Amino acid sequence: MNTFGTLFRVSIFGESHGKWVGVTIDGCPAGIELSEQDLQPDLERRKAGAAGTTPRKEADLPVFVSGVFNGKTTGAPLTIVFENNNIRSADYEALKETHRPGHADFVLNKKSGGFNDPRGGGHSSGRLTVALVAAGVVAKKILEGIKIHAHLAEAGGTADIEAAVAKAIEMQDSIGGIVQCSITGLPVGIGEPFFNSVESVISHAVFSIPAIKGIEFGSGFEAAAMRGSAHNDAFMDSEGTTKTNHAGGINGGISNGNEVFFRVAVKPTSSTPQEQHTWNHATQAVEAFTVKGRHDLCIALRVPVVVEAVTSIALADLFLVSKAGR
Repeated sequence: MNTFGTLFRVSIFGESHGKWVGVTIDGCPAGIELSEQDLQPDLERRKAGAAGTTPRKEADLPVFVSGVFNGKTTGAPLTIVFENNNIRSADYEALKETHRPGHADFVLNKKSGGFNDPRGGGHSSGRLTVALVAAGVVAKKILEGIKIHAHLAEAGGTADIEAAVAKAIEMQDSIGGIVQCSITGLPVGIGEPFFNSVESVISHAVFSIPAIKGIEFGSGFEAAAMRGSAHNDAFMDSEGTTKTNHAGGINGGISNGNEVFFRVAVKPTSSTPQEQHTWNHATQAVEAFTVKGRHDLCIALRVPVVVEAVTSIALADLFLVSKAGR
């Protein structure tokens, strides 16, 4: 399914080399001030252009199809589209017979019975994260007073991002990274356990981003080696301020008023320039294979704004659910 959310429902559509990609938001409250210019700062952060990112550049100019009138949301479904212009579909001809190792080509081909669009990864492409970023901007407007910030903390196993990217360019091989996200200003009581806990909903949204392979909240996996007396966060006042924050601002799946923070693991881009070996369905043999096309050597560089977007979407939905419950 391509829809996420209970009350703030986000649906993305399109393919990497199709005419358009876009998003429809159902359940967006009426009266929110919204213009194309509001989307530009986050869209710019997502764009390629820096060292280690794909040479493919798109204008990413948002077009409001529905749901906005006189600069404000109407409460009707809000649809935003982006045109694809800079495409080179011929680069993907070989993928009909040789599926890229580590990519979704193989499983999509099997799941669709061979009817999937393989160009640029089709509907599973990172290109569709532009739609997530657009929805994230709208979601942030619902979360008044709540600040969400993500940054790339590591790339290629080191905190020296610039050196890691330079090495990846020199070696002509892709690298992954760690993105850290913090949320401040989230009030106490957001989250609907068991299945719609804060961690559950954010994790669900985060794993919609291509290349995400792990997530941890607070002390995360380190908590497994700690004692309870050390891991517990002592309350310091009647507002719930804690001395430490090993829980990452969440107790029992519900926000406790402290900073919420989590870390996300981004795998190396599957489409590495390095020669690999994969099964050729035409020759029925394993053969040497080199990926054609334009790809990021470090996709993690462009992930922080997308993590912010999906986190905003998740929290906007939880916020509206909590508000409706009250």
